[in-house]
Amino acid sequence: MKRKGAFLVLLIIFFVTIIVSIRIGSVSVSYEDILNALTSDKGGIAGIIRNIRLPRILMAIIIGANLAVSGVLLQGVMRNPLADPGITGISAGASVVVMIVMLYFPSAAASMPVFGFLGGVMACAIIYGLAWKKGLSAMRIVLAGVAVNSILGGITSMIQLMNSENLQGVLNWLNGELGKKSWAQVQYVAIYSVVGLVLAFLLHRCLDVLALGDKNTKSLGYNPNVLRLLISGVAVLLAGISTAYVGVIGFIGLIVPHISRMLMGSEHKRLIPFSALMGATILLAADTIGRTIIAPYEIPVGVITTVFGGPFFLYLLRKDSKGYGD
Repeated sequence: MKRKGAFLVLLIIFFVTIIVSIRIGSVSVSYEDILNALTSDKGGIAGIIRNIRLPRILMAIIIGANLAVSGVLLQGVMRNPLADPGITGISAGASVVVMIVMLYFPSAAASMPVFGFLGGVMACAIIYGLAWKKGLSAMRIVLAGVAVNSILGGITSMIQLMNSENLQGVLNWLNGELGKKSWAQVQYVAIYSVVGLVLAFLLHRCLDVLALGDKNTKSLGYNPNVLRLLISGVAVLLAGISTAYVGVIGFIGLIVPHISRMLMGSEHKRLIPFSALMGATILLAADTIGRTIIAPYEIPVGVITTVFGGPFFLYLLRKDSKGYGD
């Protein structure tokens, strides 16, 4: 009953956040304006709602769900509450490849999701290669991920220095950019995301098995290394396409699974959908704050999530990581 209540409250907050996000901004709109935008093709305020705010809101919802679920998968694979796409280097790998494409091969922009996924796969392969020693240790994966993330961060800085005259658009993207999204972009990211989110949910039982430890996993007839690779592949898909479309947005994949686990327990059948909804709500709220707190100027959503996520990360570092060790 407590879990159903938590889900219902979160669902109400989610819809309230959508309404608030539609209504406030550089131009305030009324409920009548929202209704007109949904029922007519008129321009003016209705056009602003339909062609600017709604695509941005939907993009925030999709990306927030992707990053949160990716965090759930990675924390399940590594049995560590401090794992997420940013800290483990997957987002950094995707961002390096996408940034290279943006700067040197702009004609290939239509294939950004593919490059983002490939960049994430590259980083994940390096991490797992470094962590492999007669199998995959959760602790070694985390340590290798932190090291790879640092290296890729250095590569990103080097590319920025080499292209200082062409960085304006790239810098906005690196800080997490949800503005100026079209319906076509929303459609493309939604297709990839639905595939990834459905696969993630179908793997919920595998995550529960991995949580029992490698010995128990083997005794149940599963190969823990195969499960880790499979689940990690889905996590990379969700994080890679998200990074390709909106840039690097940190801490959603870290914070959301942890809070969701406290409210819903560790059973992934409940944890994955709840985390997706919470990730969507938090990222949408963060974007709304970023574009209104110093209006008409905007703060990139990645900056907002970092400012609020950093203190929570420090809290996690001090908290006992019980139940996730090797």
